[in-house]
Amino acid sequence: MVQARFRGLAAVAAASAAVAVLRGTRRPADDLDGEVALVTGASRGLGLLLARELGRNGCPLVLCARDGAELERAAGRLRADGAQAITVTGDITDDGMAQQLVDAAVSQYGRLDILVNNAGVIQVGPVQSTGPAEYEAALAAMALAPVRLALAALPVMQKQAHGRIVTIASIGGKVSVPHLLPYSTAKFAAVGFSEGLRAELGAGPVTVTTVVPGLMRTGSHLQAQFTGDQDQEFTWFALGASLPLVSMDAERAAAQIIAAVRERRPEIILTPAGQLAARAAGIWPGLTAAVLHLAAQVALPPPDENPDAEPGRSLRPAISPAAFRRLTTLGRHAARALNEDPHADGSTP
Repeated sequence: MVQARFRGLAAVAAASAAVAVLRGTRRPADDLDGEVALVTGASRGLGLLLARELGRNGCPLVLCARDGAELERAAGRLRADGAQAITVTGDITDDGMAQQLVDAAVSQYGRLDILVNNAGVIQVGPVQSTGPAEYEAALAAMALAPVRLALAALPVMQKQAHGRIVTIASIGGKVSVPHLLPYSTAKFAAVGFSEGLRAELGAGPVTVTTVVPGLMRTGSHLQAQFTGDQDQEFTWFALGASLPLVSMDAERAAAQIIAAVRERRPEIILTPAGQLAARAAGIWPGLTAAVLHLAAQVALPPPDENPDAEPGRSLRPAISPAAFRRLTTLGRHAARALNEDPHADGSTP
C-alpha cells in the first residue's frame, strides 16, 4: 500500500515537473509573411491595431465590422501603411456571417491561416439594471460568434495543415468584475471554449491562443454602453481606461499579442496585475470576491435600476470637467488615433 502511494505521488510529481518544463519552453517565433488573417471588430480600437501589426508582418487581411464607413476608413489607413486588405461589412452574430467571412478569405487569397476573434461589446452598470437581453447580446457577440467562426475556419485550416485561432478574451474572463456582469459572463464562456479547443487540437498543426488583456487605452469608454447611474458609471470606467497605472498602452498590447501568435503560445495574460488577479481568483475565490465587493462598495456608484443604455460619448463626467479632461488625456488621444471617436480627425495610429 505504501509503495503504491509512493509510486502515485512520484507519478504526480513527474507530471507536474513535465508541465513546468513545457510552460517554460517557448517555440521559436514563426514568420507570418503571407499568412492570411481574418480579424473581427477590425474597424477601431484593439482590432485595428492587431490588423496593423499583422499587416506589418506581411499578412494579407480580411477585415470585418458592422459599420461599413468606419471599416473602410480603417482599411484605408492599413492600405496606406502597406497592407493588403479586403473588407466585409456585417454583424458577426448573424447566421451565416462566419461562413461568409471564411469564404471571403478563401475566395480572395486561396487560404485562411489566422483567425482573430476580437469583436465585442461592453456594457457597464450594476446587476440591478441588467436583464436577460443584455446577457444574451453579450454571449451572442463574444461567445457564440467566436465559436461559429472557429468551427467555420477549422475545416479550412485542417485541410491545409496549418492555422492559428486567436481568442481575444479579457481578465474579465478569469475574474468576474462587479458592474461588468454581462461582459464577464460572455468572456468566461469564450475562455472556456478557447482553452478546451486548445486542449483538443493540441500543439498543431492548428493551434489556439487565448489572450487575456486588462484595461487598455483604446478609447473604448466612448463606445461602451452605460446603465444605472450613467454619468458616474461612465466616469469610473473612463478613468480606468485612461490612467497609465491602471490601463495598458494598446499599441504595446497589440505587439505582445502578435508575438504570442507567432510563438503559438497557449495563453498570454498581458499585465503582471492581470496574472496576479487570475491566480488569486483560482486559489482564493472567496477572498477575491470579498476584495472585489469591498472595492465596488468604496469606488463604484450605488445600485441604480435604470436599464436605459447610453454610449459613453453622450454622457457627462460626474467630476469636474476640467479635471476629467486632464485625467483622461491618454484615453482621448487613443480614441482619436484608433477610430473610436466619431468626431476625430482621422489621424493615422
